[in-house]
Amino acid sequence: MGRSIIRTRRIAAPSWRRSRRISRNRPSAVAITERTRIGMPEAPEQTRGTTMSGATEDIQITTSGGETMNAYLALPEGGGPAPAVIVWMEIFGVNDHIRDVTRRVAAEGYVALAPDFFHRTGPGLNLGYDDAGFEEGFKHLNALVADQMIADAKDAVAYLRGREDTTDKVGVMGFCIGGHMTYLTACETDVAAAASYYGGGIAAPEGPGGGAGTLTRTGRISGKLNCYFGSQDTMIPAEQVEAVKASLVENGTDHEVHLYDADHGFHCDQRATYHEASAKDAWEKTKALFAAELR
Repeated sequence: MGRSIIRTRRIAAPSWRRSRRISRNRPSAVAITERTRIGMPEAPEQTRGTTMSGATEDIQITTSGGETMNAYLALPEGGGPAPAVIVWMEIFGVNDHIRDVTRRVAAEGYVALAPDFFHRTGPGLNLGYDDAGFEEGFKHLNALVADQMIADAKDAVAYLRGREDTTDKVGVMGFCIGGHMTYLTACETDVAAAASYYGGGIAAPEGPGGGAGTLTRTGRISGKLNCYFGSQDTMIPAEQVEAVKASLVENGTDHEVHLYDADHGFHCDQRATYHEASAKDAWEKTKALFAAELR
């Protein structure tokens, strides 16, 4: 049954300093088809070969639409198939922070993949957390379209399930627009667990690129969803957090919503708004979520 937890961590958060509103070789096509879930595309091709246990690699995935989507892959130590986790980026691309998170996920025993869903407008972005990075990132954010984001999510799930070193269990996590992408992925694929960190625009009246708002899709979520927000986050006001909570409760989604006394970006130790206590607590909850739902 769905349940909602709203908790405010009473720890002083730093002020918002920017006043903005703003493996192995791929299996054969036959084997992949046999493993594909109903409604999911066949596993997209990877242009690289074997990746060793514990290694990291920049790869390219050929999507179901014939496009090239860059991604960062990190593998766990040890042998045997492992569950997989998608790590969705912020507006700054698959940058140093996202790569670090991806390696941390792999260190917990998961095949971790950070795809670049700006591949249509700005492939390979690695932006910093400065004015130039914000300006460039928002250009690509504003070009996103929900249907394309969902296609990328399905392709990422299919790619992971098509690997010989993964089980069928897939989880997803993401930050900022990646938190929104995480919510969409939970709605439109059968991932078993999702962790959305300060996902912006989830409660907006229109979805990315226009059309129905993302909350209209909530009833399709089949896995467990955790959402983490900051009470000091002016980009996601309290009424939007409440709207997300209400939608999850109304649809009977298995979920938790955690509210921290922190700002947008509190998990990223490269941002002025990093809040260590909140970041650590959310990370522990995410690890527990994946351990419970993916193992």
